[in-house]
Amino acid sequence: MKTDKLYFGAAYYSEYLPYDRVEKDMEMMEKAGMNIIRIAESTWSTLEPQEGVYDFTHIDRMLNAAARHHISVIVGTPTYAVPTWLVKKYPDILAITQNGRERYGHRQNMDITNPDYLSHAERIIRVLMEHVKDVPHVIGYQLDNETKSYGTAGPRVQAMFMDYLKEKFPDINDFNHEFGLDYWSNRVNDWDDFPDVRGTINQSLAAEFCKFQRSLVTKFLSWQADIVREYKREDQFITQNFDFDWTTHSVGYQSQVDQYDAARCMTVAGADIYHPSNEELTGAEITVCGNISRSLRKDNYLILETEAQGLTPWLPYPGQLRLQAYSHIANGSNSVMYWHWHSIHNAIESYWKGVLSHDFSENETYREAVMIGSEWNKIGSHLKNLKKESKIAIMLDNASLTGFSQFPLENAGANGYNTVMRWFSDALYRLNIEYDMISSKERDFSGYECLIVPALYSAPESLLLALDSYVKNGGHLITTFRSGFSDEYLKIYPDMQPHILHECLGLHYDQFTHPHHVDVVPVQNDIATTSQEHFSHSDNSAVFLNSSAREWMELITCDTATPVLKYSHPAYERYAAAAKNRYGNGSSLYFGTMFENNELLESVLLSFLHEAGFSGGDLSSDAPHYPLIVKRGVNDLGKELCYYLNYSKDPVSVTHRGKDGIELISETSIVCGDKIDLGGWGVAVVEM
Repeated sequence: MKTDKLYFGAAYYSEYLPYDRVEKDMEMMEKAGMNIIRIAESTWSTLEPQEGVYDFTHIDRMLNAAARHHISVIVGTPTYAVPTWLVKKYPDILAITQNGRERYGHRQNMDITNPDYLSHAERIIRVLMEHVKDVPHVIGYQLDNETKSYGTAGPRVQAMFMDYLKEKFPDINDFNHEFGLDYWSNRVNDWDDFPDVRGTINQSLAAEFCKFQRSLVTKFLSWQADIVREYKREDQFITQNFDFDWTTHSVGYQSQVDQYDAARCMTVAGADIYHPSNEELTGAEITVCGNISRSLRKDNYLILETEAQGLTPWLPYPGQLRLQAYSHIANGSNSVMYWHWHSIHNAIESYWKGVLSHDFSENETYREAVMIGSEWNKIGSHLKNLKKESKIAIMLDNASLTGFSQFPLENAGANGYNTVMRWFSDALYRLNIEYDMISSKERDFSGYECLIVPALYSAPESLLLALDSYVKNGGHLITTFRSGFSDEYLKIYPDMQPHILHECLGLHYDQFTHPHHVDVVPVQNDIATTSQEHFSHSDNSAVFLNSSAREWMELITCDTATPVLKYSHPAYERYAAAAKNRYGNGSSLYFGTMFENNELLESVLLSFLHEAGFSGGDLSSDAPHYPLIVKRGVNDLGKELCYYLNYSKDPVSVTHRGKDGIELISETSIVCGDKIDLGGWGVAVVEM
């Protein structure tokens, strides 16, 4: 979705303030160049303190103050945190999950299929929409908040699941066969005997229930969008703040939502991206999660939440807030909005700090926000609506993500799929090779020179055949262990592995294990040569490219493929650890394991891309490398932009390799070959 400006702001809730300071806050926002706030998403109990009683005092106060200070507003539907009176009246609104009935207190504890919840949610949405729909500076609506199924698995949901299965498998015998339910006498001979799915030991059935739960989220968001659409103006948008799988921060593709399906009901995709800062700041999460967001509607997206000060360990160093903000825009976002404007004085997020600290005074973070706002007021028209074109894409697949959770790797646990995906995405990021994300539901990959398909554990034959055709017709495929292993129901294919793909990959395997004390070493000299050319080494240091295998290892036999890496272990040395193959007009690269050495991975990728004639990035030996990040795109004016982002505390100098242009922030003329000096955590943007 195109916007007429870059949006810079924060979530704002006067309901959370210890005293009324709305006017002062809006003054400070305007001073900081902020032009947008998000309101209402978690305030149902304030909006409707008792059933049918509505209080818009806070909403009106914020809307009126925002208008006076030229601040636009996104209104969120307040349905992800339910009021006490509603649960008292309908206790079964609280979801029954794997752990039993939820208790009241935390957010997102309800059953999103419960008719009483839906009835009251629809009523508060309609009352709120009627109240705000004609407010000129309300520019859009956010559906709910980081919506998921919340593990709902009560009797009604399970009955819905059984109906879903009956529709897919009219013959119960087909159902039993596909899911292998004869095992341990789990066979269901009559639908009336269908057991509680929470107890299943059958990962195929458990994964299908996860898929069904994801469909509930898609249906719920589409239902809300239909309601909002009845009220919204043509100039207003609908979005949702999708979040990502989480460790201590955002790490990758969301396991509990099919975001590609869910985003179809929206005008623009929104995202909440949280990441480490200070010594741990890399920018990789901004890129990988931002690329997912950009792919959902193949368009610009909105950052609806990211941290200002954030959690206690995340307090940014001076310069990092600005670097992060430019990184979001360089990736294709049209906004940066912080959670939260001010730090909360009570409850669970008291130490999730906003732009302002608990004393509301101007601080280092606020002063840096002022700098961002000032710069964007000056050059934002050159930065908005950035269009990006990548020659390489990474495929994402919910079913395989679930499969890796049901059958985990050795150490990564439930994060196994994203661990493998991030292994590749982070390598591309460090190499400054910009990439797209695509859904596994796509079948035409011809727009990409290279396609990376990590950990495609669960795949219908139609997808595997499409990948085979892609390579045969001239594409270049990179894929990994456990790909093509099972079908869409996690039923393991009973023939040569990888199923169907073994021909285009030119290899097969029939054994695998967890690697313990197993090293991976290069077989081909071009890997060592690439390493010496691209990384700082003495002539002899390439011998140290060996690395410890981790998580999983397949014992690969090369048929037509050529080994690239092998295992350095007396029991496994005759097997390849990675191999490449020519097939039709294209080529493939297969990894049978992971390993620790980033330089080895990057060298293998660079060598393969060189051989493939890849044109989607600078593969030369003197190309910029992390911590200097380079991002490119075309702006609204039809001009190329090149962002130089220094993810280091140390100053760096970079040679500008593009056309002659203007560095927008400093308004300095830049000629191809000029050196651009960046301070620690520094930024430059060249328009050409």
